[in-house]
Amino acid sequence: MNLDRYILKSHVAPFFMSLCVLVGIFILQFMMKFIDHLIGKGLGVSIIIEVILTNLAWMLVLAIPMSVLIATLMAYGTMSANNEITAMKSSGVSVYRMITAPLVVSVLLAFGLMEFNNKVLPDANHRAKTLGIDIRRARPTLSLQPGIFSQDIKGYTLHARKNYEETNELEGLTIYDHSDPNTNVLISAERGFIAYGPDFQNLILDLFDGEIHEISTQRDNQEYRRVQFTRHRILIPYEGYDFERTADNVFQRGDRELSAQVMRERVDSLRAMNSRIERVTTELIENYNKGMLYGEFEHLPPTLPAFEHDPYLSKIQMALARARALSSSIDSDIRRLQSNERRIDQYMVEVHKKYAIPIACIVFILIGAPLGIMTRKGGFGVATGISMGFFLMYWSFLIGGEKLADRGFISPFIGMWGANILLLPVGIYLTVRTQKERLLINWNKLKKIVPKRFRIETLDEQENGDQQ
Repeated sequence: MNLDRYILKSHVAPFFMSLCVLVGIFILQFMMKFIDHLIGKGLGVSIIIEVILTNLAWMLVLAIPMSVLIATLMAYGTMSANNEITAMKSSGVSVYRMITAPLVVSVLLAFGLMEFNNKVLPDANHRAKTLGIDIRRARPTLSLQPGIFSQDIKGYTLHARKNYEETNELEGLTIYDHSDPNTNVLISAERGFIAYGPDFQNLILDLFDGEIHEISTQRDNQEYRRVQFTRHRILIPYEGYDFERTADNVFQRGDRELSAQVMRERVDSLRAMNSRIERVTTELIENYNKGMLYGEFEHLPPTLPAFEHDPYLSKIQMALARARALSSSIDSDIRRLQSNERRIDQYMVEVHKKYAIPIACIVFILIGAPLGIMTRKGGFGVATGISMGFFLMYWSFLIGGEKLADRGFISPFIGMWGANILLLPVGIYLTVRTQKERLLINWNKLKKIVPKRFRIETLDEQENGDQQ
């Protein structure tokens, strides 16, 4: 019991350290990717924090298995470097006994992560999507589609040939100002910029190189005025363009916003629908063949076009017409079947993913423990480098499997579990070999493969080189 406690204690600090580092990297990557959607909209700090927290769920799902691998490599690497592994073996403790406690904890962690994937992650993903839509909707230029008149701004109709969302720049602007019922104003400009005012109380339109055409609509005073300008600014009252929350139940949930149970229920419904389509199509073909064989056209389903008796219409023409109608109906049914099958594959991919990624925690224990003993290095850099290699391979299989399964090239089970199926025997093999004999990775031999100009030599190596 004391041994298990000591081994687990050596895992705790590396696990949380690597978890914080990885989550920090994910947050930094996320902010760099979506920073353009957040700045310049008057969003409060609480909204930005909520954006990060709602996206933190999927970051944890990816970071936890990798943190398990890094912590395992660091813990066993440090114990091996301090000859603690040798002392344990001398006392009759096997490698299997050394990894028992971390393996049990990894099983508990995997089950906890499965519950997290089914109960927390779907709601977090849905809330993140809803929040992202609300934020994008608050962007002034987002609703301005090139070549389409927009009436989203009260009292104004805008038209732009081109729209650059990154810079809020517009080209080929035409603006109809009907905010004043007594006058009609038409403004044209070669280019312009749209942005919020400093106090976020107005929208500012900065226009360049254009004209203003103004005509009075009053019967007793119909005046026309034309003004050319090189720069003109329009202030539009800021009403209805600030950040507004949408209720969580407004947008339909996608596959990543559902639990495994809900997705299985939808899969069952789609499969039942496909069975009905296949049964109806089969009956349709059988009735058609029976009618063609015995001339019983009255037994054909009413969905086929009905032909009245025509003495000048040959039987061949009637058969061709009915065959075309049947072919069209079958094609429609085939498209529905294929669409339902694609949706089934997408749902099942997400179902298997919710369980395959947590199981990686167990697989990485079996890989990390023997590798940590073999390397005799407990440093964070070595552990991170080795774990990154395995995790990149694992993630490449996962992403590739997901794409292939979504397109129907392989089954969702193989696509999501393929990485675990490949790495689990590797982990078992390494564990068994480490138990049978003392395997070490000779870093000096590996250094010889690296060219000298890329090597980082220690002080002793430099002194030996100078003496030679």
